[in-house]
Amino acid sequence: MTSTPSPSEQPTATGASVSISPSPRLALLVVLLSAALLPLPLQPWPTLVVGLFGVFLLVQTYSLRLEFTADTLVVWRGAQELRRFPYAEWQSWCLFAAWIPGLFYFREVKSIHFLPILFNAKELREQLELRVGELETPKA
Repeated sequence: MTSTPSPSEQPTATGASVSISPSPRLALLVVLLSAALLPLPLQPWPTLVVGLFGVFLLVQTYSLRLEFTADTLVVWRGAQELRRFPYAEWQSWCLFAAWIPGLFYFREVKSIHFLPILFNAKELREQLELRVGELETPKA
């Protein structure tokens, strides 16, 4: 005989899979910066280069997705899984200038990763604190 689990037996927030919503703030900031470069003597090249980078970031904002599972951070591009980062291998993490938004840094046993914050910084911080502990605290 099977029964449905009671609400207390439902997966906790740390067990549930959570995707972080996209945030175009960084991409739009870069595009605005490119417009501010128009008065430079080498126009239009600085504006074009920085503007194209902003458009690239905007495309990445809506094509990439971060998913926090019970034991792994998964990076998706559409329906294709790009990479898994098991929390057991994390040593530390930090959000640099999340208010701009800036960069998301995390260190694993074998490598260091820097990612532009193309996602909702508040949701990202909440999930990081929930799943891998306090800001910039190395794992024991």
